[in-house]
Amino acid sequence: MYLTVRAIVLRVTDFNDRDALLTVLTQNYGKLTIKARGLRRKNSPLVAPCQLLAYGEFTLFEYRGKYTINEAHALELFQGLRRELTKLSLGSYFAQVTELLSQEDMPNPELQALLLNSLYALSRLNLPESQVKAVFELRAACLAGYTPELFGCHVCGSQTPDRFDLSQGQLECRTCRDPESSGIRVPVAPEMLEAMRYICLCGPKRLFAFRLGDGAMAALSSLTEGYLQTQLEHGFSALDFYKSLFAGSYDLGEKT
Repeated sequence: MYLTVRAIVLRVTDFNDRDALLTVLTQNYGKLTIKARGLRRKNSPLVAPCQLLAYGEFTLFEYRGKYTINEAHALELFQGLRRELTKLSLGSYFAQVTELLSQEDMPNPELQALLLNSLYALSRLNLPESQVKAVFELRAACLAGYTPELFGCHVCGSQTPDRFDLSQGQLECRTCRDPESSGIRVPVAPEMLEAMRYICLCGPKRLFAFRLGDGAMAALSSLTEGYLQTQLEHGFSALDFYKSLFAGSYDLGEKT
């Protein structure tokens, strides 16, 4: 049986001297593992559409639940992010998160759209990397079922809380902290809080239509990173590499 899908490549793994296995995310069939025969051969026509972070149309041959590429062509290669190591490593981090959150035989068009929009923003839009990173992380957390509570201190109800609990995903005031709690709270300025609300609630086509100062944007990126990793209880090698390119630049700031 033949199946035609549009998919983005999340991971490429060598299978033998000639072939490779791709982990891809499709719109209608969720995550799939597909074999790319001859991909590792010189001048293989599959090289472009089967590279990491390529978005393409794949015609697959299915036999007993296993898929092999019969034909493929690239729809978008996001060349802009491939020219800069920081952008490429950040895009690879997005792919690792997406792979963790996606499942086989379970369509997740919202997650695929988020990844594609984030890669497009890195490749084509003149936006700070920290902004694209923060948007992807917080929106991915929401799609995974970890939407934070962002409307008032969870203890006293104050509309001017100044702390965010990474473990519980909720706001509180400095003076409302339970002394027996061991969770990590990070400062959250009013403009950061407004940006977080916007990311969680806006339409998918307006995700990047907000602005923050450089300092606030960097702090937001650190917060969303900490929140996503805390909720997923998982680290990502591509993020570690990305951060190594900015040694000493990433810090969650004051923790309370």
